[in-house]
Amino acid sequence: NHSVMRLLLSLQSPPGAVQEAVEVALDAGYQHVDCAYFYQNEAEIGAAFQKKFGEGRLKRDELYVVSKVSPIFLPNRSPGFGELMPQKDGLLLQSDVDYVDTWRTMEKLVDEGLVKSVGVSNFNVSQLERLLSVCRIKPAANQVKLHPYLTQPQLVEYCKSKGIVLIAYSPFGCPALPW
Repeated sequence: NHSVMRLLLSLQSPPGAVQEAVEVALDAGYQHVDCAYFYQNEAEIGAAFQKKFGEGRLKRDELYVVSKVSPIFLPNRSPGFGELMPQKDGLLLQSDVDYVDTWRTMEKLVDEGLVKSVGVSNFNVSQLERLLSVCRIKPAANQVKLHPYLTQPQLVEYCKSKGIVLIAYSPFGCPALPW
């Protein structure tokens, strides 16, 4: 059963490779596809979806598609929803925007039916505890770096105890990334 399998495609893929990889993965039963503007893979993933939908092999409600809010597109949105990671000249800048304010805006997206669920990325136990103490909608998932050399047992147990799914990125490490 491939119902929870995950596909994360590299920034370093040559043109066309992402679409082909997604098509093969979908044919194999993958249902969890991870995208984001930062990955620069959304157009090819969309093309693969359209092809498979057109073939009648796949329905949208069979997929769990993950993306991330890219602050560069939301500079003037509601409080907390545009300055999560402000950058200047490629450097990360500090922001005094409270992630709870951003979360409240994300809850509104669920209320409006624009997304089915919302989650967080790279949250630690303290951040999750604070968010859970004030949120209306519990995070469905926490996407974190998790692999054999970074097992994060406290975070894993905490998320299990709260019913928050942990989604691992770089599940085999990431030796090609400078950070």
